[in-house]
Amino acid sequence: MRFSQTIVLITGAGSGIGKATALRLASEGAKVILVGRTKAKLEETAFEINQRSKIPMAEIFTADVTDVEDVSELAEYVKQHYGDLHILVNNAGGSKNTRILQLSEKEWDDSQNVNLKSVFLVSKALGKIMIEGAKREDHNRAIVNVASLSGHQAGAEIPHYSAAKAGVINLTRSLALEFSPYGIRVNSVSPGFVETPLTELGLQNEGFVRAIQRNTALKRVGTPEEIANVIAFAASSEASYMTGSDLLVDGGWLIK
Repeated sequence: MRFSQTIVLITGAGSGIGKATALRLASEGAKVILVGRTKAKLEETAFEINQRSKIPMAEIFTADVTDVEDVSELAEYVKQHYGDLHILVNNAGGSKNTRILQLSEKEWDDSQNVNLKSVFLVSKALGKIMIEGAKREDHNRAIVNVASLSGHQAGAEIPHYSAAKAGVINLTRSLALEFSPYGIRVNSVSPGFVETPLTELGLQNEGFVRAIQRNTALKRVGTPEEIANVIAFAASSEASYMTGSDLLVDGGWLIK
C-alpha cells in the first residue's frame, strides 16, 4: 500500500495507460481523481476501481486539459474538495499519422496542445497546490509525465507527435529544476509500442505487428499495465532520489 492516504490526479484516465495507472495506484491505496473529456469512459474506470474497494477510491472530473479555463476549474475543484495533491500524472495525449507535406496547421496545433500544452497548463495549475501542500507537511510528492519513444526517435508520419513528446521530455527537466526546492520530483516515462485504443487500428495490421516484433528486443508489443508499473515506481517514494529523468519503456526498441 505505497500510496495509502495519497491524493493522485491522472489526466487521460478513461482508457489505455491512464486507466491502467489509475487501477494500479488505487490498488495500492491512492485516492484517484480521474480527468478526461469523455465522461462515460471516466465513469467506467471509476466504477471498476470503486467496485474493488470497500470505500470509494475514485472520483471523476470532466475537463479538456488543453483549455486554460477548464484547467483552472479543475485546480479549484481539487483545492476546494481535497485541499492538497500529492501525485500528478500527465497522461493525456494522442495523434494521427500524417506526413509533413500533408500536415495541416490545425493538425500540428492540435497535437502540440494535447501532448505538450496540456502538461504545461496542468503542471502549472496543480503544481501551485502541490507546492502549498509541501510547505505544510513532509509527504512524497511527484509529477510523472507520459512522453513517448517518439520523443527519442522521430517518425516520418508523426512529425507533430514526435516534436511534442520531445518537448514533454525537456519540459519535465525544467519542471524538475523549478519544483526541486519544494521536494517535488518530476520525471517522465516514455512508452514504446503499447496496445491501447489509440494503437488498436495499427496493431490490426499484421505487417506492422511483425515489424514491431522484428525491431523490438523483447519481440512483442507492451501492455498498458506494464507502463503503469513504471509510472507507479516513478510516483512512489522508492524513486525518492530521482528527478528530471526519463524512463524509456520500449521493450528494447532503441537498442536494436
